Amino acid sequence: MDVPVSQGFSLLDDEPVARQDDDALGTGRTARLLAELVLSSRSSTPFTLAVESGWGTGKSSLMLLLRDELEKEEDVRTVWFNAWSSPGPDALEGLIRTVLAGFDRRTLRRNLRNLSEHRGIRHVLRLLSLLAAVPLGATAAVEETWRLLSANPETRNRMQERIRDLTREWAAGGEHGERLLVVFVDDLDRCSEETVLAVCEAVKVYLDVPRIAFVVGCDRSALDAKGLLRELSPAGAAFLEKVFQTSYRMSVPEKEQVEEFVRRCLRRAGIERLLDDEHVSLIANRSGRNPRRIKRLVNGLVLEVRLNPLWRDFGPDAVGTLLRLLLVQHLYPEFYRLFARRDAAYPGPFTEFTGYRAVRNALLRGDAADPAQVNGFFADHGLPEPEGEPAAVLGELEERLPTEFPSLVEDRPFVTLVEDLNASPHWEKLLERLEWNDGRQDEPALPEAERPAVTAEEPLLGRRLLWIDDNPVSVAHERRHLEAFGADVDVVPDEEAARAYLRRGHPDLLLSDITRGDDRAAGFDTVRRLKAEGYRGPVLFYTGRVTPERESRARELGAQVTADPSRLSSAVLWSAGRDART
Repeated sequence: MDVPVSQGFSLLDDEPVARQDDDALGTGRTARLLAELVLSSRSSTPFTLAVESGWGTGKSSLMLLLRDELEKEEDVRTVWFNAWSSPGPDALEGLIRTVLAGFDRRTLRRNLRNLSEHRGIRHVLRLLSLLAAVPLGATAAVEETWRLLSANPETRNRMQERIRDLTREWAAGGEHGERLLVVFVDDLDRCSEETVLAVCEAVKVYLDVPRIAFVVGCDRSALDAKGLLRELSPAGAAFLEKVFQTSYRMSVPEKEQVEEFVRRCLRRAGIERLLDDEHVSLIANRSGRNPRRIKRLVNGLVLEVRLNPLWRDFGPDAVGTLLRLLLVQHLYPEFYRLFARRDAAYPGPFTEFTGYRAVRNALLRGDAADPAQVNGFFADHGLPEPEGEPAAVLGELEERLPTEFPSLVEDRPFVTLVEDLNASPHWEKLLERLEWNDGRQDEPALPEAERPAVTAEEPLLGRRLLWIDDNPVSVAHERRHLEAFGADVDVVPDEEAARAYLRRGHPDLLLSDITRGDDRAAGFDTVRRLKAEGYRGPVLFYTGRVTPERESRARELGAQVTADPSRLSSAVLWSAGRDART
């Protein structure tokens, strides 16, 4: 399983594919077909084609490859405008300037003369002196053209007419027919509402002229009434619909294509020999076949192996085992998170999962090779020796296990990862290191597009939170996070300290652990007694493991329960937003 590493690792860039040679996802074929459609639709211009897809799925790559196909045609010119680089109202001017830059310098110079003649003798003399002094370059011609087009409201109102004339003159100069200008607009869904509307205004109001086609890369779902443009009026929404006459929704790449893409990434990163085909398939599927997520995952693996001091004294022959552990961390964070807030009353998650799988198989086969192992596992979870139908007995056991276990035991790639780890000669040492470190490695960060939105800088400002935990240090990170939202958080170690706090005032939210020492239900009992004594506010249990039984007991107390730090903030925001005194 482990292969000594003889070459250096490297990080992958996040640049879109711009050459056919780098295309592993079949995007080039789509680009060729789209190019044929655009070229055969010259007579239908002006039109706007939206290339739709989600975050990181290859919109820019498709657009770059489409541009490459179109530029093979002699009478086609393309220009590229990144909407994200021109904030707010600057986007309108930036896009129009980009279109002007798509025309040749000779056409621009003739147009400048025509524009100046309408402005009077002074402007003609100024332009003639400028043209005589130096040959007017393309950039200067664009600058001067824009200055004359937008000089005042009158000329601005006639801008579309002027651009139509300019485009007609430029298009007529083709060698084999009329020219076509294709304008690519990328990253529109990453922009502010003001920028989106400015781009749409430029496209529909000023640049809606024959022989210009627009290809816009965006995630339309991010621009609809539930996304970026949720405040848009019905009239504004109707205007937006007029801009995008047609859309191409990118399909998810085929399984084989994505797996080949994963292999290329692993090869470039220098770790391909350390992972097999099953791992390649796992990375492809658990990443949602998203190219950007795959690249980020591979970069995360490389950085973790090379830089985390936790693994510094492990030799090159242990890297394969370490990579498998990191695949669990990144691809099964709900399982790996059990390390981060490990419940001391239970074995570690790998040990518990392995035991559960063995007991499950024994019960379902009905021929337990080691009854003592089965009985011991049940006793460790506070259950008597199993009797009765295996399915019923197993269901009773699973009520006491982390909610993830029943689905993970059916997940063959995950089971294989655990089996490989258990079989590795380095696993015991790695496991000891994890348990010594309490599993408190930084969890892989959520992509920006997947992070929950926070609508205010300090949404918990003025909120008072009481947190009961017998190990306050273990929640120090979460406490700082909530305090950054403006909350006033007091952490107390036991029930008596909580009772003393409640005698002084009423918190907006009570947070609590569940296990304290050997008592696996201490948190539930504490909350029940505090409620009996008069506490009426909301309750949230934050624990190392969530089980069906614990969820049921929390509901009985009118509370929520979570083990996920990334969901803690949203749960607190919801709970603390309720009236704590009703």
